[in-house]
Amino acid sequence: MRTIVRPKPDLHLLRIAKLPFCQATANTVQIYLVGGAVRDRMLDIPPCERDWVVVGASPEQMLALGFRQIGRDFPVFLHPETSEEYALARRERKSGHGYAGFTCETGSQVSLEDDLARRDLSINAMAEDRDGHLIDPYGGAQDVRDGVLRHVSDAFVEDPLRVLRVARFMARFASRGFRVHPATMTLMRDMAASGELAHLVAERVWTETRRALGEASPQEYFRTLRECGALGAIFPEIDALFGVPQPARHHPEIDTGEHVLLCLRLAAQLRLTEPARFAVLVHDLGKALTPRERWPSHVGHEKLGAVAVRALCERLRVPVKYRELALVVCLHHTRCHRVLEMRAPAIVSLLEDVDALRNGERFEEFLAACEADARGRTGLEQRPYAQAEKLRRARAAAATVTAASALARGLHGPQIAVEMHRLRCIEVARLEGEDHGE
Repeated sequence: MRTIVRPKPDLHLLRIAKLPFCQATANTVQIYLVGGAVRDRMLDIPPCERDWVVVGASPEQMLALGFRQIGRDFPVFLHPETSEEYALARRERKSGHGYAGFTCETGSQVSLEDDLARRDLSINAMAEDRDGHLIDPYGGAQDVRDGVLRHVSDAFVEDPLRVLRVARFMARFASRGFRVHPATMTLMRDMAASGELAHLVAERVWTETRRALGEASPQEYFRTLRECGALGAIFPEIDALFGVPQPARHHPEIDTGEHVLLCLRLAAQLRLTEPARFAVLVHDLGKALTPRERWPSHVGHEKLGAVAVRALCERLRVPVKYRELALVVCLHHTRCHRVLEMRAPAIVSLLEDVDALRNGERFEEFLAACEADARGRTGLEQRPYAQAEKLRRARAAAATVTAASALARGLHGPQIAVEMHRLRCIEVARLEGEDHGE
């Protein structure tokens, strides 16, 4: 086991790691900071959370010291003061299909190196002791310096979720020059070809995907999955977009799949919300469903896409907030692009159809997703998106109309909506200097 001496961590870290824990157990227990916090410190990234491994303790000892157990399959405990997670060192043995098909072994005979050996990547298989010494049995520090995502052992293939995790780490670190080690990519391809990915639970797929969407380079998550052959197994609707042509005058990149990845890259640069990024991801699913004889035209892809979006969201149990925004963007993004050519009635109808007047937050996410689509095209990344500002002004004008005037005229039920639509058209026309006929 290689031990590299590094500067001692801050005093707060030492206070947490030492507790009076070792004193209470006659120095038979060792506590280590592990995983992402160690890795991120090397990359000068402020750790968002810290995980700890406890070697030499029993569940009973942890409970006696005030820790609260939360793990069922293996012992994980919450610190009584910090609520940080402390897990007993463990070994894992494959016992079934999927990420959950493992049996775990804990006890005094399980070492820190045993625990680190079960981890996915070398950069996640490092630890620090309470004195700040780096314990790095699998060369993670060198891989951090080299920008390499490399598996710890051939046991990597036992957990199909690791394919998604590697892709997610590419979404996080690609901007720092990281790449997947060729040997690791080979294992990922073997796993995709084996059919093991079919055993992944929908919730875990969604969790990894949602986290990837929030990273600096979300497009790299899907690019990596496609490179290893996993995209078709997990996201067949997205995989089907690659090779589907679009009109070159609107899409210089031509390929619909590449367009979606460009849109995702821009969505991250524009700091879109995760729901908006998901909407960008699925906004063009209908283009894979248009008849080949019509290519590169995709008239009507919006409604076709909505069917595919609903199916994907149901399969992965995507939360309602994400699904609803995705459907709005899918159905109405092309109308948003044409708004500079629209007159008041068409603009008001669009605002009403996307529920802009009642849901301002979602309306802004809709505009942001449409902008990412319009600018996510080769050579057009810097093109201004004036449509967004025009729709914001129109919304403000339409919002001045209330139901009071309709009620004063004695209108009821659907008549109120008709009258408010008429008045909104007048206000938007006045804003745009149009002749509204009155």
